[in-house]
Amino acid sequence: MTLDELEAIIATRAKASPEDSWTAKLLAQGRDKVAEKLGEEAIETVIEAVKGNKAGLTSEAADLLFHLLVVLYANEVSISDVMTELERRQSRSGIAEKASRQN
Repeated sequence: MTLDELEAIIATRAKASPEDSWTAKLLAQGRDKVAEKLGEEAIETVIEAVKGNKAGLTSEAADLLFHLLVVLYANEVSISDVMTELERRQSRSGIAEKASRQN
């Protein structure tokens, strides 16, 4: 599966009934709740990484990517927009790019 495919699945599920779709149910709770869920998944991903639990990290990373794409959807940002930003950043070193954001 690609991130583009996952993005398409999320868009389809977002249009479903909240009684039938976790994605629709989460989105119906608003952007704050969607963002909160992403934060929870990020913390769970960090915990599994620190523990060195490969299976747990894989599972939580999948949850994190899914919920990141839901947050993007809720904010009308496409994965293509994110990839374009990453491509833009490739023209300079990571250290220089980060320094430019601190100003």
